Amino acid sequence: MNSTLLADNSEASLKKFLKTLPGVDQVGASARVDMLATRSIKTSSKNWAIDLAIRMVDLTTLEGADTPGKVKALCAKGVYPDPTDLTIPSVGAICVYNDMVKIARDALDSGGGRDIPVAAVTTAFPSGRASMEVKIQDTKDAIANGASEIDMVIDRGAFLSGQLGLVFDEIKTIKEICGKAVHLKVILETGELVTLDNVRKASYLAMLAGADFIKTSTGKVSPAATGPVVYVMLEAVRDFYNLTGVRIGVKPAGGIRNTKDAMKQLVLVNEVAGPEWLDPKLFRIGASALLNDLLMQRMKMRDGYYANPNYVTLD
Repeated sequence: MNSTLLADNSEASLKKFLKTLPGVDQVGASARVDMLATRSIKTSSKNWAIDLAIRMVDLTTLEGADTPGKVKALCAKGVYPDPTDLTIPSVGAICVYNDMVKIARDALDSGGGRDIPVAAVTTAFPSGRASMEVKIQDTKDAIANGASEIDMVIDRGAFLSGQLGLVFDEIKTIKEICGKAVHLKVILETGELVTLDNVRKASYLAMLAGADFIKTSTGKVSPAATGPVVYVMLEAVRDFYNLTGVRIGVKPAGGIRNTKDAMKQLVLVNEVAGPEWLDPKLFRIGASALLNDLLMQRMKMRDGYYANPNYVTLD
């Protein structure tokens, strides 16, 4: 993948390529996002869009107080979001901390969710502050326990101090551990990258190093998945495809809590990257509370009224 854009995998070659990227017009990007936010999905298509959004959800719990019981309940909900309506699709993945991977995998396998992947956050999530040896072992443990998706964090300190080769090499190493069978999502933690220019550069760096997805944030830093950030990342994957013929996915995470937010994301995807990215294989939404609102809105579309508060489980 890299050979078409980089002379070699050296830091000098990487920096030379990244300097060729055009700067981001921050005012223009914000204006474009604001304009697209005014667009609505037609009522006739809204059921389809809600179900698509459900299929795109990486149903997530990343708390220090996570318990096996909570993870098992989350898996059950991911497989059958509403057990009384089996027409509702399952979610895109279950995303948990490394030590909960086996619990999640076993719960999915025994509960009808064999096709649902477990995504594990690794490489010293959320800070990324650990030795490479620790990050490698973290990733190997997750895969050994059944993770088929790895959400790694980049070293933002290294990126911001200009050590781009170090960031590139870490991603490349983790991708080599993942191989082709395990998808790698690279978390940029855009809230710490300061500028949209840095978001664009980090997006390309991750893609050049072998990322299967680029992800906005850990959900632990604010701001997270803002409209302009997602816009720039969608532009990046579109343009990268035009340069290489390789489609990379995008995963916004943090702050997407209701159906209106999710619909805005789908409009952005369609208008910026293109309809090919309207697929869980190329777009995911990292969320916990979002699924409840999607279920409530789906019931409103079906029955004409909102469910009572007991309709959805509280996560």
